[in-house]
Amino acid sequence: ASYELLYKLAGSLCKGKKVLDYGCGNGVHSGFLAKHAKEVVGIDLSENSLEIARKNAQKEGIGEKTKFLAMDCEALEFPARSFDVVFDGGTFSSLDFQKAIREIVRVLKPDGVLVGIETFGHNPFANAKRAYNKISGKRTAWAASHIVTQKEIADLKFYFESVEVYHFHLLSLFAFPFLGLPGGHFVLRFLEGVDRVLLRFPLLQKYAFKVVFVCHGKTNI
Repeated sequence: ASYELLYKLAGSLCKGKKVLDYGCGNGVHSGFLAKHAKEVVGIDLSENSLEIARKNAQKEGIGEKTKFLAMDCEALEFPARSFDVVFDGGTFSSLDFQKAIREIVRVLKPDGVLVGIETFGHNPFANAKRAYNKISGKRTAWAASHIVTQKEIADLKFYFESVEVYHFHLLSLFAFPFLGLPGGHFVLRFLEGVDRVLLRFPLLQKYAFKVVFVCHGKTNI
């Protein structure tokens, strides 16, 4: 449900626009963005991932609408006001958020939009799993300590005039390990329906596993 909403929002916002796929990795979202956007520029530090993204773009017939560049997300090499839309597919946990958001604001046009999805850092069960992964070496301490929280959402509201936040996966989080089993997707859909009711309550929103956000009207910073 979280990614369905993300794609619905991004598809509309990117239509005919120049889009920065921020921390694009192997271009997992780039193909979708390119089907709607005028131009998509994907950036990442991994040249191996970027090469995969380029090959996939050629296979999908969107090579002329896409460009993939090796670049530091915390030190963008683009001029100010270069993009209509910045798309974040979950990159912030790998970055210094303050450096990242300032760069995003800088390269966005005055009426530009930031749209993205991130894991949210308050769910106690997810945090326990992260702690275990850190101890076992499956996750770095940096990534575990840089998951987006309410603080980062508040920071977005400092940089943008309008910030819409949608919360997902409170109970449906527990269906994820069983998606490969018969009936797993049915259980997921059922629990997502329950979540839609529960996550209307502000007190429970903090414990969502994913947040989708759309930020409009950057401030003059």
